[in-house]
Amino acid sequence: MFNKIGLPKNLLWGYIGLTIFMIGDGVEQAWISPYLVSRGMSIEDASLLLTIYGVTVAISAWLSGIFVQTLGPRKAMTFGLIAFLIGSLGFIGLGIYKLNLSIMLPFYAIRGFGYPLFAYSFLIWINYSSPLKTRGAAVGWFWFMFSLGLSVLGPFYSSIAIPVMGHINVLWSGLIFVIVGSLLAIFANKDKVPNSEVHKLQLSEFLKGLTILKRKQISLGLIVKTINGLAQYGLAVFMPIYLAQFGYSTTEWLHMWSIVFTVAIFANLFFGFVGDKFGWRNTIQWVGGVAYAIVLVLVYFTPHIVGHNYLVMTIVLSLCGVTMAGYVPLSALFPLLAPDNKGAAMSILNLGAGLSTFLAPAIAGLFFKSLGAGGVLFIYAGCYIVSAILTPFLKTPDELSRENNTINQPNNTVIK
Repeated sequence: MFNKIGLPKNLLWGYIGLTIFMIGDGVEQAWISPYLVSRGMSIEDASLLLTIYGVTVAISAWLSGIFVQTLGPRKAMTFGLIAFLIGSLGFIGLGIYKLNLSIMLPFYAIRGFGYPLFAYSFLIWINYSSPLKTRGAAVGWFWFMFSLGLSVLGPFYSSIAIPVMGHINVLWSGLIFVIVGSLLAIFANKDKVPNSEVHKLQLSEFLKGLTILKRKQISLGLIVKTINGLAQYGLAVFMPIYLAQFGYSTTEWLHMWSIVFTVAIFANLFFGFVGDKFGWRNTIQWVGGVAYAIVLVLVYFTPHIVGHNYLVMTIVLSLCGVTMAGYVPLSALFPLLAPDNKGAAMSILNLGAGLSTFLAPAIAGLFFKSLGAGGVLFIYAGCYIVSAILTPFLKTPDELSRENNTINQPNNTVIK
């Protein structure tokens, strides 16, 4: 049964643990900033807190591949757990009660190292241990479980727990989910990574996480991965303002945005299977690139055409959740671009995910005032077209060698 659905049975407890961990990490995602502001913190200080958190998330995402390649996934995930616990104890126990920013900033930053080291290390583990022919489905299951915990179950748990426990106690309760999820993913999960995939811990391994960008395939892949998250992190910045012009309330926007991610978690599974059957690059190029660009244009014109129509607007926005899942096979393709340094390659993939969180709001901030929502959406759409143009050039060393008529190894024909 597990083989039929593309879920690696040898990593089952890891997937379950990932979901539970991300519930604990996601309990405050939807409310931490307005909660702090409502208690008297300035908007500027709240933004600074989240910005520094985002910086450490990006750094941790980059480090995850290097740590897995030198320490193995279990130790890398354990470091993620430790960072999350230390950061949480300081942020919640010492800082948030009195809104002491000098304590909250460093400890929330430490907390930011937690989930990327844990989750992205497990993603690399999947690439080490799942069969190539079903790897697209395997990483699709990763993103399904990841998003289910972070974007669906975490906020849902908060919505029912906050009226009963209060905001701060909900933060404390998140540690229970994190600990339980870690125990399942790190210790109950008995799968072993081949010793050949773990290198000696030394400075050169960290340098590979930067020097590997000299490889054309990796640098192009970084651009594609960065573009991947632009709409996901950018639309939330300006779409509520844009839709308000047509009578959509903030509550309606929040409901629509929640539906987008609910659709996306199931689309992640679907396009994992589609990628394995019809080609990883084909899926990234046409669904993640071209179709996403078209959907963003529709997002702009729909309220002009239908006005305030919650159902139609929800359907159109939900297409964002479908098309963003077109990038799922990129997580399977990326380590094959540098099979001799999979960990370093995955570090760059994860770095791209982190860079999206900065560039998406930056583009919105720079161009929304002068060009409006339409201008920003068309810039995003243009970026996705660039992504579609670059994707066919993401070829493995074996494929490049075959093109040069130097070797003949047809075992990677699954990658299209």
